[in-house]
Amino acid sequence: MAATPKATRPPSTSAPPSPMTKSERSLAPDIARGAMLLFIALANVPLHLSGHSVDQYGYFADASAPDRIALFVEQLLVAERSRPMFAILYGFGFAVMASRMSARGMGAKGVRKVLRRRSWWLIAFGFAHACLLFFGDILAPYGATGLIALGFVHLSDKALRRWLLISTAYVTVVGIPVFTLAYGPGSGPPVPVGLPAYADQLLTGAIGAIGATVAAVVLAIFVPLVIVGMMLQRSGWIDHPERHLPKLRRVFVSGMAVNVLSSLPIALVALEAWRPSEALYRVAVGVTLLGGMYAGLGYICGFALLAHRRRSRGRRGVPGAAAALGERSLTSYLLQSVIMAPLLAVWGLGFGEGMGYLAAFGVAAAAWAATIAFAVALDRAGRRGPFEAVLRRLTYGSARSG
Repeated sequence: MAATPKATRPPSTSAPPSPMTKSERSLAPDIARGAMLLFIALANVPLHLSGHSVDQYGYFADASAPDRIALFVEQLLVAERSRPMFAILYGFGFAVMASRMSARGMGAKGVRKVLRRRSWWLIAFGFAHACLLFFGDILAPYGATGLIALGFVHLSDKALRRWLLISTAYVTVVGIPVFTLAYGPGSGPPVPVGLPAYADQLLTGAIGAIGATVAAVVLAIFVPLVIVGMMLQRSGWIDHPERHLPKLRRVFVSGMAVNVLSSLPIALVALEAWRPSEALYRVAVGVTLLGGMYAGLGYICGFALLAHRRRSRGRRGVPGAAAALGERSLTSYLLQSVIMAPLLAVWGLGFGEGMGYLAAFGVAAAAWAATIAFAVALDRAGRRGPFEAVLRRLTYGSARSG
């Protein structure tokens, strides 16, 4: 009797996709994430400092000439660039996850359910991070943006482009102008009065996390950037840069031009070379924010070009170390605060009291280097970042989440 053929089993719709192997990962987004984390450290470290009076624009009034020069460079090339890069790469990763789950046969409803759960857990991670370590957390706002992005995951390319135009118009006309009203001269974190230092941190962190998350939803500042990240994933620009080199070069060059031109007014204020009125300062902030959206894309395209040039060497050398960091970006981002906040904040060792910009940027670079060393050690041991592993388990559940 002939053997009865076994029925072909459909792809599982409940088991999560296996973690991406190194050969499956694209080098460009990992390098970009690793470099972005340096930008984040440099942008965040002044917020851990204390003991300074500030001028009408919120900069340290007692800054030395070297401090002013260091601040000028940071404001020209880094400030308000890390968040756009993070948003674009977040959208890229969002689309990669959706694509991998769909390839396993998971339906659209199931994909959105998983991404929704992950977004809520990111909000929880961010709220804990803001309360316990650093009021300027960005995980919670991106988690909230992810909830909005659920509606874009399965749209056609044409519909996605339409929503990019709509969301960009909304952010330009409403989001950024409203944000600049809050981000005016001398603005800073809410500081409760009369509480012990760490109680101040807990309350300030809670207020900051709630405010930033609500603002991310209402102002939708990150929505067009997340859509751009989704479009990058579909187009293959950073997965396969060799197929898109002319476009990548054009966006990189134009992005760097916009980068410098849009941030130059604020950088001159930081250098004390320009003292605008409050109204002009707010306009300059708006221009920096708007230009930063395109500059963030320019930086990412530049890292895609770098990955293309490094394709024969793979994940070795300094770019390879940055890629190892980028693979573990959640762990590395949180580890920055674990290093810098207790070291510098008034509720910790307090070494940030009276510290100038130049020294603070040195601390930020050292913290970034420490996270690289940790990431490379994990990479050589074949281990994921601990927070990536926890988030994956919380997102997919214990079944096959290893």
